[in-house]
Amino acid sequence: MKNVLLIINPSSGGEKAKEYEHLAKEKLESLFDNVEVKRTAKAGDAEEFAKSAAQENYHSVFTMGGDGTVNEVINGLAGEQKRPNFGFFPLGTVNDLARALNISLDPKEAINSLDSTKQRPMDIGKINDRYFSNVVAIGAIPEGINQVDTEEKTKFGKLAYFISGAKQLSANKSYQFNLTIDGEEQTIKSSTLLIGLTNSIGGFDSLLPNAKIDDGKLHFLFLKDQNFLDTVKTVPDLLKGIKEPTKNVAYLTVKTLKIEVLNQVELATNVDGDPGAELPVEIRVLPAHLTVYAG
Repeated sequence: MKNVLLIINPSSGGEKAKEYEHLAKEKLESLFDNVEVKRTAKAGDAEEFAKSAAQENYHSVFTMGGDGTVNEVINGLAGEQKRPNFGFFPLGTVNDLARALNISLDPKEAINSLDSTKQRPMDIGKINDRYFSNVVAIGAIPEGINQVDTEEKTKFGKLAYFISGAKQLSANKSYQFNLTIDGEEQTIKSSTLLIGLTNSIGGFDSLLPNAKIDDGKLHFLFLKDQNFLDTVKTVPDLLKGIKEPTKNVAYLTVKTLKIEVLNQVELATNVDGDPGAELPVEIRVLPAHLTVYAG
């Protein structure tokens, strides 16, 4: 029997989940034997629901919510020995994973177009003892993103991230990092580091055009900027998409990465769009760790 759990975050997408809950449940019931619905009430609920479903041998776990809810569900599944198939209906501000998987950003269309035969292996990243599906960002821009509250996200969408990130960059802040890349050490100075698993970062679905959800790689880039003018020079490269290193942006693919910030600076990460662990961090890729329903 194919049991399915549907985890719904009622507050995602400006509380639009209530509009689509019945449609999603009806669609899943047409594809699977039994569908159970659970609604989150607080942070951490989605992770616990997903973890319990994995331990109870559910066939699949779906969620309806934004990038944060998706990240919670992945954290509930990724640490288990037997992992259910994973699917989601996007309701968030940016929805990077949906973009990478060609899932419609329109919730109704995403639900109606779900095809249970379209499954793909998906790499998962691990940062310290947590998991991510899309990106770890570190530095000036992520610091700005971490300061964006829920009300600003709802009002301005992904524009809120750009406004806050631009404010941080204009402060002309860069950091000294010590990196251990696949066992090799180096020291760099940069305002911003990105470690991506997919092509879509921050709503730009061609920022890392070579990144595939199942290529078994971390796609690591950092800005070669010492001042604000240097930072401005990186913008055209980023808008075109980073396929190889440029004069202004370093780019390489790795399996493992350790990142420390020097000079006793306190610096937090941003993981899949939400505040994450403080540095130092160790990051690695878990190839084909989940099976996901794709568009």
